[in-house]
Amino acid sequence: MEELNGNLLGVGKMHSQKWMSLQFFIFFFTWGVFLPYWTGYLTNVKDMSVYAASIIMGAGMIARAFSTLVLFPELTKRYSIHIFLRILAIGSLITFVLYIPLSSFAMLMIITILFSLVYPNLLPAMESCASLLMQRDRIHYGRSRSFGSAGFMAAVLTIGFTTSWFGEQAILWVMIGALTFVVIATAWKAPETLVDKPVRENQQSTWQLAKVLMKQKEFVAALVIVVLIQGSHASYNSYSFIYLQDIGVSNAWIGVIINIAVLAEIVLFMAADRLFGERKVMTMFIIAAIGANVRWIAIWLFPIASVFIASQVLHAISFGLAHFAFIQFIARSLDKASIPTAQGLYAAFAMSLSSAMLTFIGGYLYDIQPGYAFLGMLVFSLPALLMIVIRRKQLTI
Repeated sequence: MEELNGNLLGVGKMHSQKWMSLQFFIFFFTWGVFLPYWTGYLTNVKDMSVYAASIIMGAGMIARAFSTLVLFPELTKRYSIHIFLRILAIGSLITFVLYIPLSSFAMLMIITILFSLVYPNLLPAMESCASLLMQRDRIHYGRSRSFGSAGFMAAVLTIGFTTSWFGEQAILWVMIGALTFVVIATAWKAPETLVDKPVRENQQSTWQLAKVLMKQKEFVAALVIVVLIQGSHASYNSYSFIYLQDIGVSNAWIGVIINIAVLAEIVLFMAADRLFGERKVMTMFIIAAIGANVRWIAIWLFPIASVFIASQVLHAISFGLAHFAFIQFIARSLDKASIPTAQGLYAAFAMSLSSAMLTFIGGYLYDIQPGYAFLGMLVFSLPALLMIVIRRKQLTI
């Protein structure tokens, strides 16, 4: 009987690992289209200036912050995480199609806000799934998350070649096709852990859970640090495509160059559980913060393709390791009920509000001189490093 139970647990873990890997791959394929290329689409196809596009994208990030902070944790109390994923996937596809007929600044702003209220919630939803499966089914997070990086890489290569053949208009159609696959993937039978309906009795509100989390010194420290490090990627996420165009790189090669960062990220995630699974979170954060500062200074000092290419390797450290560190902190420290709220706070502040703020700043600086958009990111990455150094001995994480 014990052997049978062990076999069943092994089969369950295998299914959970495969399910999570597939979801990460397909979602991050869409992320690999939208994140680095959508500003370029707005400027090249919709004829927006870089600054106008940055305002549109920044407004979307503010909407994303509200959605992931308020709507995401509240709706996870009403639906199982799997049903919520399916709702988000369908809603994302429907709202994104509205980009086809729109072209004015006001209408693009409105649809970007609407899309940002739905689509970005897929990210904390999937990360919450991964955290739950780490706790319940003992899946390897780094292994499944590396499939997400592979999906991002596949998207960047796809866009690089399709835009070379068909122009920037291809960005729109590839994104629509990818979102269709997200809808299909989220319909696949999910692990039982994710199908369970939330218990409504004696359930704390999102704000109650957030207040509890924000009273925990170590959670606040981890959140602030990851917000600063991840927020400093705003210019990289929004302007890399047009920056490489401005320094003379062809669209096909831009896809290859951006993928160097993703390939480095894949290598990190594949080895992360083994290399950093037992490391302190603060140790990982300090390595990530150093990597971010070196990266932005290098791009500013040397505005040439070879240096940008070399700096791409640091993405595994500046972004990948910071993300892995925070996910490890959540899985090690929080109970199941707190995970969606923690993911919502992370998505809202680290992936949205901080990025929105620096996207506005980066767009303004880019119009002055493209390299300044990257140098300006030190306003977040440098304080992150200083905070870690100053408070490292005071924190046990």
